[in-house]
Amino acid sequence: MTPPLPARMLNEYVYCPRLFYLMHIMGRWEDNEFTVDGASVHRRVDKLDHVLPDADAGANANAVDDDGNVDAVTEPDDGDEPPVISRSVPLTSERLGITAKLDLVSSDGTEAVPVETKRGRVPRNAERSYEPERIQLMAQGLLLREHGYVCDHGVLYFAGSKTRVDVPFTPELEHDCLRYLDEANRLSATDPMPQPLDDSPKCIGCSLNGICLPDETLALTHEDHPTRQPRRLYPARTHAAPFYVQTHGAVVGKSGATLVVRKEGQEIGRAQLKDMSQLVLCGNVMVTAQTFHLLCEKNIPIVHSSMGHWFYGVTAGFGLQNSFDKVAQFEKARDTAWCLEFAKELVVAKALNQRTMLRRNGGGNEEPLDNIARYVKRVSYATAADVLMGLEGAIAGEYFGSFGTMLRGNAVQQDFDFTKRNRRPPLDPINAMLSFCYSMLAKEFAVALFTEGLDPWWGFYHTPRHGRPSLALDLMEPYRPLIADSAVITAVNTGMVRDSDFVRSKAGCMMKDGGRKALIKAFEGRLDHLITHPEFGYKCSWRSALRVQVRLLTRYLRGEIAEYKHIVTR
Repeated sequence: MTPPLPARMLNEYVYCPRLFYLMHIMGRWEDNEFTVDGASVHRRVDKLDHVLPDADAGANANAVDDDGNVDAVTEPDDGDEPPVISRSVPLTSERLGITAKLDLVSSDGTEAVPVETKRGRVPRNAERSYEPERIQLMAQGLLLREHGYVCDHGVLYFAGSKTRVDVPFTPELEHDCLRYLDEANRLSATDPMPQPLDDSPKCIGCSLNGICLPDETLALTHEDHPTRQPRRLYPARTHAAPFYVQTHGAVVGKSGATLVVRKEGQEIGRAQLKDMSQLVLCGNVMVTAQTFHLLCEKNIPIVHSSMGHWFYGVTAGFGLQNSFDKVAQFEKARDTAWCLEFAKELVVAKALNQRTMLRRNGGGNEEPLDNIARYVKRVSYATAADVLMGLEGAIAGEYFGSFGTMLRGNAVQQDFDFTKRNRRPPLDPINAMLSFCYSMLAKEFAVALFTEGLDPWWGFYHTPRHGRPSLALDLMEPYRPLIADSAVITAVNTGMVRDSDFVRSKAGCMMKDGGRKALIKAFEGRLDHLITHPEFGYKCSWRSALRVQVRLLTRYLRGEIAEYKHIVTR
């Protein structure tokens, strides 16, 4: 049996079916200034659930003033009794298939009037309200009728202008409400996501515009779509960033909306939840149960890694309610021909970005650039994954063979010699830093994939293996040179890390705490760096761009867009 549809979601459907799909079906949510303001307006209303009296019950002496506030209870004088004011009233109708928590209900005997609070000012149109609000209010009226009340109108209270607007419950409004309810229920039972609104002003203030990506989706969906530049509707930089805890033996607890890190009872760090995109635990770090619960409730992932940032996994609450993305992912993973073509695009994008890094920073040696270009041309002829891996290895040989030419200044003074790529364990400081940054980049993609409802462990190019986030490793390939390698080069050439930040032995090379903290700073600074998106033309940070890439991948896997393009710099 289909669960009742919240009247609030009916409002969202009338406003934008795609927004309804994201919120109601996929369980997506993201705050912005408007939703935070709206929540504060409703905070007093939501403090206590009231039980609505029976339709023939007497009234008490609660009254509501022009600001929507209830006066103190008083004994009525002779004459008519004031209406009963009930707040935050939950009502459900199985017959209609609607449920709601009404902000306020004014009842008098058998008559009742729902009052819905809105954060903004009263609209300047003929109805002095918008259709989604009227439909939501009509749904509340239908619920009151189901519970025995006579309900012929409702009230919209606009907190921004302290204005009440009466909404008559006409037969036409009731008909539209039931029609929208039927459409919304039918959409809930289907898989395809509705197309985004085209150049709509509604998208500008929507808190989910960075998840919906309306302009980007339309630009990649239709070849004949207008050539106007997509609007960047999400922030260029996200204010929240990962909070790293790497002190051995530390304990992460909470104090209100703040995480507090202590060791042996002494506070060594703290961070507010509003500034945190993820909690990254490096090595032997404990987290209290209350902190786990809080972070799961707030949908802030907890990333588990070793001191060397070997990625172990993610702890998170139930976020997405939709499994269709995973189904599409697994279906594509079974198609070996599709996987090979997808992998070819990864290798080409990575090679072109490696070539760009050498061309910009490598001192003008043309030979490796020409060799990489020749290998790239051969990628399209690869007939199997092992052939493709051989070409990728040849390209890597050219790239890392000249990697040392990009290290200068402090690198020379500190004797940061680099001859070839090695790992497990890395044998020199450069390889140690590259491995560390690659692990952090894999973590970024794994968290993004997890957040978007895809399985980070099941890839298309890297074969699935227990404990390896194969899809995260797939997607990070084109961005290794642009983000991870760039962070290492910056950290070395600017003196952020020095030779004294490493411990060397015949068995390998390890970073000390100071060097690791400096490299994390360089890596996070690179993620925060603004770029001009080559496909959409607007500016955004690398961190935001990577999230967009993962969101576009979900659209591509489900067939909403015809092509998935990696970011390639020139």
